[in-house]
Amino acid sequence: MAKFYGKKSEKLDVNQTIFGFHSVKAAIFNKKRQHLELIVNENQRDFALKNKEKIRKITLLDNKEFKKKFGGEHTTQGIVLITKEVEKPSLSEFLENEDKNTKSVIVVLDQITDPQNIGSIMRSCSMFGCKGIIVAKDNSPELTPSLLKAASGAAEIVNYFRVTNLKRTLSNLKKNDYWIYGFDSSNKDSNEIKFSKKTVLVFGSEGNGIRDLVKKECDILLKIKSQPNIEFQIDSLNVSNATAIALYEFYKQ
Repeated sequence: MAKFYGKKSEKLDVNQTIFGFHSVKAAIFNKKRQHLELIVNENQRDFALKNKEKIRKITLLDNKEFKKKFGGEHTTQGIVLITKEVEKPSLSEFLENEDKNTKSVIVVLDQITDPQNIGSIMRSCSMFGCKGIIVAKDNSPELTPSLLKAASGAAEIVNYFRVTNLKRTLSNLKKNDYWIYGFDSSNKDSNEIKFSKKTVLVFGSEGNGIRDLVKKECDILLKIKSQPNIEFQIDSLNVSNATAIALYEFYKQ
């Protein structure tokens, strides 16, 4: 097995802020986490009471004070959790564990910077058996509260790896017997997609697609079959939707 150099997983002592009902609920159910404080507005009093045995400290604020500190309902849904960042495996450790599985799929995102898209992709990954997303450090967000909210709890399940060199990482994945499938709108439609049992799905930004240096590492380039609407210039899928379709195609095989 090819090695991915970097630190092994280690115990973290970093506080993490999570907001939004589904993300906070999933984090509370994660037994690997150590929670410090749950802060809620008046509308979420019942939620706080139901989870009082799991949290060291619960703070109830009136709606006005909560909004002043954390923003409105649209942003936080009236719930904020302060918790310790959960321990995650290194990429090498993750692959060692994946090697035990009959099937394995990994998503690689090239220059996708929108936390909402990445959060949605993370949620699709959790639904279709994908436990790892790989991105490049230079052009991808960290696990911010906004991204965690968009993931709706999936960040508790799916590993998010930020690597220094995406091209080299793909090369090493191939040495670990993964086939690399790049999705590129310039290619012909693929009527039927047949994936390897060890698969990497690569997606680029909606504007520029996969960079050439990354594309060169792909074994196969594909395009999801669709019917563009020329009249209204709707000619491509949102990257999170395209990823969900590809993950489903892998999942059902």
